[in-house]
Amino acid sequence: MEKSRIQKIIAESGLCSRRKAEELISAGRVTVNGRPCGLGDKADPAADIIAVDGKPLAPEGVKRYIMLNKPRGYVTTLSDEKGRKTVAELISDVRERVVPVGRLDRDSEGLLLFSNDGEFVNTITHPSRHVSKTYRVTITGKVTEEQIMKLSSGVELDDGKVTAPCTVEVLVEEPERTVLLFVIHQGLNRQIRRMCAALGLGVGRLRRIAVGGVKLGMLKVGEWRELTPKELSILRNGANSADKKRSHNEK
Repeated sequence: MEKSRIQKIIAESGLCSRRKAEELISAGRVTVNGRPCGLGDKADPAADIIAVDGKPLAPEGVKRYIMLNKPRGYVTTLSDEKGRKTVAELISDVRERVVPVGRLDRDSEGLLLFSNDGEFVNTITHPSRHVSKTYRVTITGKVTEEQIMKLSSGVELDDGKVTAPCTVEVLVEEPERTVLLFVIHQGLNRQIRRMCAALGLGVGRLRRIAVGGVKLGMLKVGEWRELTPKELSILRNGANSADKKRSHNEK
């Protein structure tokens, strides 16, 4: 196999960006076959052992699919110029460079997917796929039947957009709070919070509990795990089915 610059090999492995790889090389943290390398050096990833901080790069082509139970207070970015806590801190022990599949705002919690498979990320997040997302939402006070109907049928948001129909069910109804189950197929920014705000409803807690047919389950807050082959199949099949249904409806 033809040799390539080491920073290029590191970036293509998914560990970090090429610029970051150059910084690692300059700092003496990268070795090739046990020897420190320089910025101009090249290597054959199939024959040479390239290591960062003593840890060999993952084999070429290794794909990671992860679910995290995101706590409140973390932004869904890999870095933050404001110094806020990021979800990257919660998956720092994942060797490959994975990116969030979709978003959860800082005050929301629950199921957040990550992957280094660009095709998978696009499949799950592309608006045309209409992958469902399920949330358990705690509203302060009572919610009327009329408000439930409006949430379900579509709400005009603060920017003039009208949300697509969704499923809204009452799970718990108490004097001080109402717990709703939302199933939506859109991915508008802070969509559920904005839907509720448009109807004068205050959200006390918002937790995503499922994406497609994959559920958060008993995963502890702040912890992550690999998706199972069955879960991957459910997500891919669900996204493809939604895409085929949309194409059929457009004919």
